[in-house]
Amino acid sequence: MKKYFSGLLIMFLSLTFVQCAKKGNPQGGDLDLDPPKFLRATPENYSTQFNKDEIRIYFDEYIKLDDAQKQIIISPPMAIKPEITPLGSPSKYIRIKLNDTLRKNTTYAINFGNSVVDNNEGNPLPYFKYVFSTGDYIDSLTVVGTVSDALLKEADPFISIMLYDADKAYNDSLVFTTPPRYITNTLDSLRSFELSNIKEGKYHLVAIRDLNNDYKYNPGKEKIAFLKETITVPADTTYNLQLFKENNAFEAGRPKQVAKQKILVGYKGKTNLDSISIDPITTVPSDFEYRFTKVIDKDSLYLWYKPLVETDSLRFKFNSQKDTTSLIARISEMKSDSLVINTEPSGTLEFNKNFLIKANTPLTAKDDSLIKILNKDSLEVAFTSELKKLENSIHLAFEKNENETYKIQLLPGAITDFFNATNDTIYRTLKTKALSDYGNVRLNLKNVQSYPIIVQLTDEKGVIKEEKKSEDQSNITFELIPPAKYLIRVIYDTNANGQWDTGNFLLKTNPEEIIYFPELLEVRPNWDINQSFILK
Repeated sequence: MKKYFSGLLIMFLSLTFVQCAKKGNPQGGDLDLDPPKFLRATPENYSTQFNKDEIRIYFDEYIKLDDAQKQIIISPPMAIKPEITPLGSPSKYIRIKLNDTLRKNTTYAINFGNSVVDNNEGNPLPYFKYVFSTGDYIDSLTVVGTVSDALLKEADPFISIMLYDADKAYNDSLVFTTPPRYITNTLDSLRSFELSNIKEGKYHLVAIRDLNNDYKYNPGKEKIAFLKETITVPADTTYNLQLFKENNAFEAGRPKQVAKQKILVGYKGKTNLDSISIDPITTVPSDFEYRFTKVIDKDSLYLWYKPLVETDSLRFKFNSQKDTTSLIARISEMKSDSLVINTEPSGTLEFNKNFLIKANTPLTAKDDSLIKILNKDSLEVAFTSELKKLENSIHLAFEKNENETYKIQLLPGAITDFFNATNDTIYRTLKTKALSDYGNVRLNLKNVQSYPIIVQLTDEKGVIKEEKKSEDQSNITFELIPPAKYLIRVIYDTNANGQWDTGNFLLKTNPEEIIYFPELLEVRPNWDINQSFILK
């Protein structure tokens, strides 16, 4: 028994020692999840008859301002922006030094968004604002609404919502040159807005994706949304603003020689590129010819010409649909591009895709008798071909069978380029998958308001993967679709030109309407999807 009690005593003392040792090794307390608390301000928040040039806002702990440039919005905007500290170092108060002359009888709101965070854990104090008036009272009316994107399923973050006085002094050019009367933004995670502390009156409501934070619209770079009619405050209305990016007027850039008899011409804006032509100003030979090819994924064209013109500069008129511009390209001695043929795809050939033949010099002719497609039994497969000059590619279309191997052969002379160069022998081997490796999507569109429509399957970033056009049919089928997750969108093609068209602020035209199916559609192998889509 003595040995038994002695063992218990030793165990008890050992545990006691361990617990004492733990007390000497602190593990830290609970994680701080509380945001900073506003204590007071000088002058007080919601002060009237404000006439100070400095504001201090005090909190119960050390704070920092996070992403202040985007989060903090001052309404009405001040021509000379105030100095707001601290931006990086912690402090228990925010200091605002006003550097601009304030308007008389005006309510100002400094909206901090989610920028005020505690120093240790970064917990934000959401939507804190400091309000003051240079007059006798605080304006308290609000304008609320939502922001969407005309093309994308979700709008960008940090959209600036602006109100302009609807008076005799207003004209649409103010949006390009003058900050608004009131402003707020949608912050990073919301697509709704509230303009607060507004004075009663009539206003023009505009939204922009203000990339350079200057409170002005920069067309071609920034997105814009607007209401055609003025709004009245107060009103029990929720407004929806739909953002879009305008097309600039087409304009050619400065030409640049990039190879012998090859000039790069950049451009901005939108036009029918097939309609572009040139008229040489520089004296050129009587047999002078030229061709344009589009630079892939860039707003640029290659201008090719022959024969070689002995000159140090080539001047020409550049003609688009609505304009003619005189351009000059400096010419120096450079190497010529030699014909190089590329093909796509490689490996697997999708059922709904063509086989493409591409080149680095302009393709001008094809000879189908020198092109052969054989299956795995060495039997010839019938095909059709199309030369797309601006795209600078040849499309081979043919019927494909599952689990088949195709050998594509281009004999010498099958392809001729602008400089009369031809191809050497080219062989390509491609395979198709089983039909069961793909899925089918059958859409039943309901409540279609008008035709024609364009129905698209896109990836989550909005890149078009499949497209169908319909003049009068509401049942749309996409067959043999690679397994993936897709967005479905329907475009009301109002002008029947086969593509989506954006809006124009000055012309007061809105983009063509796009309606998204609310959920991602997952296409699986060997699976048919029958989906109803009610267009609202």
